[in-house]
This record gives sequence, C-alpha cells and structure tokens, in this order.
Amino acid sequence: MNFKLTALLAVFSLGMLSAQQKKWTLEECVAYAVENNLTIEQFEIDLLSTQIDKSDAIGAFLPNLNGSISTSGNTGLSFDPTTQEPVTTTIITGSGGLTSAVTLFDGLRNIHRLNRAKINTIASQYRLDDLKDDIRLQVALAYLQIVSNKESLKVFEAQYAVTEQDLKRTKELVDAGVLPKGDLLQVEATAAGIEQQIVNTENLVLISRINLAQLLQITDYANFDVVDEDFEIPPSDIVNKSAEEIFAEALTFRNDIKFSQSNIDLAVKDLAISKGARYPTLGAFFNYNTRYSDQERFDNVTGMLFRESFQDQLWLNDGISYGLQMNIPVFNGFSVKNNIKRSQLAVERAKLQFEQDKLALETDINQAYVDVKSFSKAYEAAMKTLEARRLAYNYSKERYDVGLLNAFDFSQAQSQVDNAEADVIRTKYNYIFRLKVLEFYFGLPLQLD
Repeated sequence: MNFKLTALLAVFSLGMLSAQQKKWTLEECVAYAVENNLTIEQFEIDLLSTQIDKSDAIGAFLPNLNGSISTSGNTGLSFDPTTQEPVTTTIITGSGGLTSAVTLFDGLRNIHRLNRAKINTIASQYRLDDLKDDIRLQVALAYLQIVSNKESLKVFEAQYAVTEQDLKRTKELVDAGVLPKGDLLQVEATAAGIEQQIVNTENLVLISRINLAQLLQITDYANFDVVDEDFEIPPSDIVNKSAEEIFAEALTFRNDIKFSQSNIDLAVKDLAISKGARYPTLGAFFNYNTRYSDQERFDNVTGMLFRESFQDQLWLNDGISYGLQMNIPVFNGFSVKNNIKRSQLAVERAKLQFEQDKLALETDINQAYVDVKSFSKAYEAAMKTLEARRLAYNYSKERYDVGLLNAFDFSQAQSQVDNAEADVIRTKYNYIFRLKVLEFYFGLPLQLD
C-alpha cells in the first residue's frame, strides 16, 4: 500500500470516529451533483448569455434615441452659428440636439436574428439538460461501484469469520495429533489470503468513495459515505423491448438529439441572415437641434445692440430634419456571396453531425441492449456456479472434518466459493447498471428501488 493511499485511509478512519456521519442516498447524490457541478454552472451562464442575445435581437426592431450637447469658444475670425455671420471677437457658442433612427427593412435579417436567438436559447437548454443526464449516469455508476465494493467486503469478512473458526478447530486437531501440522499451516495461509482480500477491498471502497466525492465536488472525503444498502435486481419491462423500439423512443426525447437538431435550425437561420445582405436596407431618421451664441445683435427698429436670453435663443434657433435613407449593395468584393456559401456549408455540416449523432445513439443503445442480455446471462450463470460451489464446499468440509480431505484441497474448495461469490456481486451490479442505462435511454427515471 503506497504512502498516499495509507494517508487517505487514515483520514477516513479518523472521519469514521466523528460523532455523526451523513450517509448519502443515490437520489441525494444525483441532486447534489446537478446542483453543484461547475460545468453545469458554466452551461447555465451560457444559457443566460443566449437570453441576452435574444434581448439584443428584440432591441434591433426599436428606434434608437441619442442626445448631444456641446459648447465651444472661438477667438479670431469665426461664424456665429445663430446668424451665420462672420465675427472677429471672442464668441461662446453652444448647441444640442436629439437624433432617432429606425431600420424599416434590412432583407428580413432582424427577423431572422430574433428567431435565431430564440432557437439558440432552446439549444442551450438542450445542451444543459444533456449534460445533466450524463452526470446522473456517472453518479449512478460511481454510487453502484461503492455499494458493490461494500457488499464484496461484507462477503470477505464473513468468510474470514468462518475461516477463523476452521483455524481454531484445526489447531485443536493438530494439537491432539489427529491432523498433521501442515494442515494448520495451509488453513493459516488461507486465512491470510482472505485477510489480504479484505484489505484490498477496503482500499477499493475507499477509492470508490473518493471518486464519487470528487464527482460531486465534495472535498470532505473523511466524512463522505453512502447509505449501507444492498440492491436487488429490480423488475423491468425494458428487457421485453427491442433495440429498435428503444432507439425510436430515444429519438423523441433525448436532449443530445434535440441539441443536434437545433444546430441545423441555427445553421439555416444563419444562411437566411447571410442571404439578407443581398437586399437593400431602408431606414428612417429624425433630428432635432438648437443653438446658442453670446454675441449681441443689432435691432433695426431701435438702432441698439441687444443679447437675447438663453431660453429665447434655444426656442428661436431650433429646427428639425427627417427623412428616409436606402443603402443598395452593389459590389462588396465577393464577401456577401462567400458568406452565403459558408453558411450553406455550415448547414450541410450540421446535417451530417445530426446523422452522426443519431448513429452514435443507436450504437450506444445497441451496445447497452447487448450488455443487458449478456450480463443477465452472466448473473444467472454466476448464481448457478455459486450454488454448485457451495454444495461442493459443504461436501469438502464434511470430509475435512473427519480427516478424509487434506487442508490444501479444502482450501481450494473454499477459494472457489470466494471467487464465485465475488463473481455474483460483480455480475449483479453490472447487470443493474446496464439495465438502468437501457431504461434511461427509453426515458424512464433513474431509480434503483
């Protein structure tokens, strides 16, 4: 056992001595993983970003409004902006205005951008949900691995208890001269072998607990553990479905397939946006402005100079302008044409990816279907083998107790039972997990009870 693993084992041992250690159920592990996974949080931020893009697309339909104000001083020859007359003295002027513009037609690109933003929001949600599905499966596998290792540990501990009794009885028979000392040494070797299996399995339990804790992004390894429970193979109708039926059902709800389909829709919208650049753009504008000058004016009636007030000048010198503006694309160095071609290629690429994703899903489902069938048979075979090994062990034990079987052959019989029980546990949990994977592809919730 290396130093790092020994240290971790010591940390866990200290944690077990704590007052109250929380033990997690599968449902709690799944919920916690979905709630606290960093990649999920990143995808949730991406989803919020798409909602901002949607707001931008809506805002493109609305007219903008901008205000401006400025003041300046000029010395020497300049023009009074209120009278357009030349002046040679120092002049202080000011101006302000409001400008508004709205796009009336741009080849329907604004509409396509809005629709694209809506599709992108949906696609981001599909991507997020698909990640959650993957994490649920990963958590379930890691959880079952812990349960499987714990169950194996219980089996080895029970076997060690039986071997200790055999060791005690053999020692008494050796001391009485009924059995040779070599039989005692053989039983001691068997006990040592089982003890080594216990240590190895304890390490597997530890490592599997750490793996699940890391998957949940929990750093308190010492106090992390799952509920001690043994799962039996649950009844399921999924084995009565064909792989084709499961695949057909998966296509209707799987988030990875919906995400792939959404990417085609996004590419189609991008193509429509690119084509919109070939059309003229029509916009409307409206401007309001006014001016102020500190220069005095000559009154032809009174023959005197006077300066109008700031408020009066703003009122007298204001004006408005409005109109329509059309931009007609004539030649842009092939950029519009090439962008359309790129968008067309992106559509074809998205379609090919969609077909590839469907093929990958079909492959995964067929593999899961075959795994369920094979592990079901493997589990049944392991159960039969265990039953036969136990009968053989009981027969060997009876012969050993009366001195008709030596310790080596008896040890071999016990070792075969140990291996058979380990195979039963391994094939059982492999079968349970594959069964749940297949149900998950069919849309059934991930539950073990």
